[in-house]
Amino acid sequence: MQRKASACSLLALVGVTAEERTTKLELFNKLQSENAMESTSLLHLLLGVVLALLSVSLVQGEDAYKYYTWTVTYGTLSPLGSPQQRGGDQLDVLCLLKVNGQFPGPQLDLVTNDNVVLNLVNKLDEPFLLTWNGIKQRKNSWQDGVLGTNCPIRPNSNYTYKFQAKDQIGTYTYFPSTSLHKAAGGFGGLHVYHRSVIPVPYPYPDGDFTLLIGDWYKTNHKVLRESLDSGKSLAFPDGLLINGQAHTTINGDQGKTYMFRISNVGLSTSINFRIQGHTLKLVEIEGSHIVQNTYDTLDVHVGQSAAMLVTLNQPPKDYYIVASTRFSRKVRVATAVLHYSNSKSPASGPLPSSPIYQYHWSVKQARTYRWNLTANAARPNPQGSYHYGKITPTKTIVLSNSAPLINGKLCYAVNKVSYVNPDTPLKLADYFNIPGIYSVDSIQSIPSDNTPTSIATSVVPTSLHDFIEVIFQNNENTMQSWHLDGYDFWVVGYGFGQWTPAKRRTYNLVDALTRHTAQVYPNGWTTILVSLDNQGIWNLRSAIWERQYLGQQI
Repeated sequence: MQRKASACSLLALVGVTAEERTTKLELFNKLQSENAMESTSLLHLLLGVVLALLSVSLVQGEDAYKYYTWTVTYGTLSPLGSPQQRGGDQLDVLCLLKVNGQFPGPQLDLVTNDNVVLNLVNKLDEPFLLTWNGIKQRKNSWQDGVLGTNCPIRPNSNYTYKFQAKDQIGTYTYFPSTSLHKAAGGFGGLHVYHRSVIPVPYPYPDGDFTLLIGDWYKTNHKVLRESLDSGKSLAFPDGLLINGQAHTTINGDQGKTYMFRISNVGLSTSINFRIQGHTLKLVEIEGSHIVQNTYDTLDVHVGQSAAMLVTLNQPPKDYYIVASTRFSRKVRVATAVLHYSNSKSPASGPLPSSPIYQYHWSVKQARTYRWNLTANAARPNPQGSYHYGKITPTKTIVLSNSAPLINGKLCYAVNKVSYVNPDTPLKLADYFNIPGIYSVDSIQSIPSDNTPTSIATSVVPTSLHDFIEVIFQNNENTMQSWHLDGYDFWVVGYGFGQWTPAKRRTYNLVDALTRHTAQVYPNGWTTILVSLDNQGIWNLRSAIWERQYLGQQI
């Protein structure tokens, strides 16, 4: 009984006040003196237990913090064989954006719930911002990194981003959101890996490769911007790059399986991705674990990301990795090499071809992407535990894109309103109740042919916890790609022609995947459902950067 009394006295020190702890320690010491003949080995063991328990009681666990300092500078590279041109024969030596001297920028690898403190130093000659494409910034739109919510970082100054990858996993990117800086680089990969206590619905891969694929111009980004400012559309891109290069090599071992994370970081063109002689098992799209179908080729539209497993199960040689533009008369192609470590010959034979069929083939493929209802994402509960299809939307918004001329210059508009950035960020105007900065009634919920085209700083008011239906109506003969900051959303339907309420019968209300960027096909529509659970002001924009720059956003 005396030994039990000593143990209870020690354990009683956990979770008490300092005064109580002093009293109990005095009692414990008295008991110890009375039991001096007891074994000291047990005492040492118990003291060790108490110290550990006291540490747990006095220190609260917190999600990890990761600290970075990044510097954005100009640099010179010639990924397509020649420097970017300022016009005529004049070369622009300040042609490419580097982050910490790298192009593409450093890869940001996080774990669910990691906190990021990132000091960004701007050494350019223009204001600059980075946005974190797909990071939800829970209740924290101050950190979103777009002009609607942030003041731009002035030249030779800095800003410290502070955000958390709260309840997220998946494949994402970051890139410049200001001006046409994205055309000069500054982008990079951003991955959020799962916590060790949360399973993933596939075997751990033997390695992880990031492929940032996008169109590229030889023309300097300032010249491209001047062209848009004058009312001219951009020409077709000069080429495609994979990880900032026209040619690169990926190394792997025969028999092993690797994760390939593909992101379209370009300005304007959809791409198709394939690997010679290998199949692609799609496992994750922008934070959603999906039903694991196998594909020979994949369409990836502007701003989108996907992760796939590739098994190196072919004879030991090198194989072509190919990305090419989709839905364009001119076809730009970028190649890389998948190199087996025991390769006996270089890559050979014709490049694997892209799909013969165009839009209808792509829609059909997109409809095969289904939510894995039984898999976890970032949290322990299965993805399918949220029955989005049983919720009645509180509001329906139809957003129609167009390309009007305003004062003789090309603009892009949403429901006939072309967006302009104000000098005061909307977040500040809202916080300090500054009137006249933005308009909450310029965008109609349903577009009207009778509405004149106008320019405004458009804000669509919604309420926290609304569940809204958004239809992107594309009456133009071009591909569209729409991105929403602060959220992911369920992509429940694609179609051609004009959307009508009868189209709801075609919606997938069971296992549509969630993502942050959705494509809309020419003369067609795409419907998304959004649960508005993230308070703030959030940017809804065209991911096709010319259109965003000239007003296709709210």
